[in-house]
Amino acid sequence: MRRTFKYRLYPNREQAKALEHQLAEARSLYNAALQERRDAWRMQKISRNYYDQANQLKEIRDAGNLELANYSACQDLLRRVDKTFKAFFKRVKAGEKAGYPRFKPRDRFASFTFPSWGDGCHLTEQGRLRVQGVGTVKLKMHRPIAGEIKTLTLKREAGKWYACFSVVISVDSPTPPLDIIGIDVGIYSFAALSNGHLIANPRNLKTGLTLLRRAQRKVARRRKGGSNRRKAVRLLQKAHAHIRNRRSDFQHKLSRQLADSYGLIAVEDLNIKALARSMLAQSVSDAGWGSFLAKLAYKAEYAGGQLVRVNPNGTSQVCSRCGCLPDVPKTLADRIHFCPHCGLVVDRDVNAARNILRLGLSLWDETWHSNACVSQEAICFS
Repeated sequence: MRRTFKYRLYPNREQAKALEHQLAEARSLYNAALQERRDAWRMQKISRNYYDQANQLKEIRDAGNLELANYSACQDLLRRVDKTFKAFFKRVKAGEKAGYPRFKPRDRFASFTFPSWGDGCHLTEQGRLRVQGVGTVKLKMHRPIAGEIKTLTLKREAGKWYACFSVVISVDSPTPPLDIIGIDVGIYSFAALSNGHLIANPRNLKTGLTLLRRAQRKVARRRKGGSNRRKAVRLLQKAHAHIRNRRSDFQHKLSRQLADSYGLIAVEDLNIKALARSMLAQSVSDAGWGSFLAKLAYKAEYAGGQLVRVNPNGTSQVCSRCGCLPDVPKTLADRIHFCPHCGLVVDRDVNAARNILRLGLSLWDETWHSNACVSQEAICFS
């Protein structure tokens, strides 16, 4: 399993300048490689690939036109450009909105990668990070790195620097918990569990909206291109980062708790992108269902459990006890499920979570934890 461990870097003034310089050189190489591909096609109808551009690296570095210290990091940037164009051509062939690769300004280029651990970067015995062209940088190792380190990415976020170690972890086959659960994500409550427990929505964006608006007004009042505007933009980035970190912290803690407690977790297979374009766009984006389900998926796998995605159609309408549909379909304002046929009265989201669990169980054998892999047809109430 591939995982990433992220740590805060504390460079001194000279090291911070060196990191900024290395990042600027990486951005220059990225933009130059993109421009070469664009001009080669426009003028000569020639398509350049990674190997064509990589063969020019030694000559460019020898001529002193590129000061990015590590050669492998230069190659990784050319691979990044190559992947960008491959994704562009793939979208063109699929008939999707293509989106031609763009040149990267300073505010939209924030990282560069050492693709081979030990080549230009290593950890010292004192727990510091040695980076080629920068020096030995203080590292906040708040937790040990588990697994074999493969790559290192240096990233700038809101004026702060981070080291992201990509590692390979050998996952054993732990005995999964025997308990099962169905989860219905929502807006009124962040998640409703099939056991009747409701998890409150932290609404991180709403909590930090006052400071965010003030920071946005400061940016709007500053003259473009001025140093005061750059300072205001930095404050705005910090406000966004604070909201993002609060959301991520909540999701990490909740997903870890669920993954360690339940062996089978059933969730809805939601079209989150479509929901994010609806009238509830801000609330959906603030909840961050997609990132939460992604965290829950890999943590469940690491704990030996399973995450099952089921079709969400009808889960909020069907009665979880008798399987009957209501005489009048429930609207979003109806928060209580009342079944006129069996008399069940329960929270709307809890009823949906129970339906999700039923569908999840029907898609997998009841003995799934004993390594049985024979799937069953989903149970459907008539």
